[in-house]
Amino acid sequence: MFRKKNIWIALFLSIGFVAHSQQINRAMDSTVTTYGKVVVKGKEVKYSATTGKQPVWDDKGNIIAGLFYTYYQRTGIKDVSKRPLVISFNGGPGSASVWMHIAYTGPKILKIDDEGYPVQPYGIKDNPNTILDVADIVFVNPVNTGYSRAIDEMDDKTKSETFFGVNQDIQYLATWINSFVTRNNRWTSPKFLIGESYGTPRVSGLSLELQNSHWMYLNGVILVSPTTLGIERGTVPGAANFLPYYAAAAWFHKKLPADLQSKDLVEVLPEVEEYTINELTPALSKGGFLSNSERRQVASKISRYSGLSVEVILEHNLRIPKAFFWKELLRDEGYNIGRLDSRYLGIDKEAAGTRPDYSAELTSWLHSFTPAINYYFKNHLNYVTDLKYNMFGPVRPWDRSNNTTGYDLRQAMAQNPYLNVLVQAGYYDGGTDYFNSKYNMWQMDPSGKLKDRMDWKGYRSGHMMYLRNEDLKTANDDLRDFIAKSIPSEGMPAKYNRTN
Repeated sequence: MFRKKNIWIALFLSIGFVAHSQQINRAMDSTVTTYGKVVVKGKEVKYSATTGKQPVWDDKGNIIAGLFYTYYQRTGIKDVSKRPLVISFNGGPGSASVWMHIAYTGPKILKIDDEGYPVQPYGIKDNPNTILDVADIVFVNPVNTGYSRAIDEMDDKTKSETFFGVNQDIQYLATWINSFVTRNNRWTSPKFLIGESYGTPRVSGLSLELQNSHWMYLNGVILVSPTTLGIERGTVPGAANFLPYYAAAAWFHKKLPADLQSKDLVEVLPEVEEYTINELTPALSKGGFLSNSERRQVASKISRYSGLSVEVILEHNLRIPKAFFWKELLRDEGYNIGRLDSRYLGIDKEAAGTRPDYSAELTSWLHSFTPAINYYFKNHLNYVTDLKYNMFGPVRPWDRSNNTTGYDLRQAMAQNPYLNVLVQAGYYDGGTDYFNSKYNMWQMDPSGKLKDRMDWKGYRSGHMMYLRNEDLKTANDDLRDFIAKSIPSEGMPAKYNRTN
């Protein structure tokens, strides 16, 4: 009798848990709105913050997912047709939009020190550098990130085919953006996309998808710490192009020769970039047919710019893997350096090995971001749920085939004379290094006819350059300038003019 009672209790509880899960997941179209204010450049900015879920529909009009978002809108604006809208994505793939939300462009930022390291007590503070003074912002979480989820009835295979891939991601997010813009009456507003890391192929692909499938034309695309964007680098540039990043990291850790170390970083890097393009790339192109004297000469120059020994460079045939560099640079001091921000230090179990045991920078970021975002939604934005907030959600396997996103962005620019591009990169980012972000721009438009509508900005930090307080201010000011520059004067037609 006792056993039967336990079985019925267990069954009741399991049904209750399933129902509870379904109830949470099926709240696919609901929001809560709060109000706040922040002082930006000495002026008070009042805003509304709407957070919750907007559905993703299939072709038959059935809800198949709910995307969690937070929409900040400056209050008191009478004419939104002149008010820019910035649509923000992070990357991963599988990463929530937490990073830029509470550390870069939003009205609140997490409590960290001036260089970006965790401090206790955890929490949130006003962001005096937010771009909310000049633009409204919506932070979007793709399926399985943040609180975004597909419907419970959808199996893993269908989820993967529908959501988890370069082009699947772009297609359903474009439809979601269309619905959001329509719901919020923003069709006449100047519109911008900003993406970080994997968010850069996402927004690059969206720029063309929105134009071609939804007839929505953008004013600007901002690429923060961009990936390859599907632009083929080849084996030789793929090996050579890391050297300027190696030089930046070595400079920060004071591993360069005295004559270079005595110069400022931005004085050193152009010299390394010139060598990379004009000498290292041709030398590596010779492969095993490079003469011994040339090989040693190249190794000596790589050593000078990277802080590594000539012997180690020769052992690697002049091609230093990034993971090995992170392990090797400070090996003699007992530390490794961070992948996404090489200012960070880690401690491995053994000095031996070819790669660090863990990512020092990412563990530091999760240390500070995770408590802050969970606290913020519940205590500031009044969004209460029992769902787990996925800093990184399950989106594997990710279909990376047919990634033409960099060229898609070029095509969108060619079709739309209003569309401009800004690239932001941190010098100490070893995951999506700054020099390759320049290389992307050079290769994206071989004609050179669009280069005047592309701009590049570098910062003295890593992948999330805005974690360093000095760069937070500079990077947001660069966004303000870009937004202002990308809005044409009233009555200016979107057309090309022939020049004779």
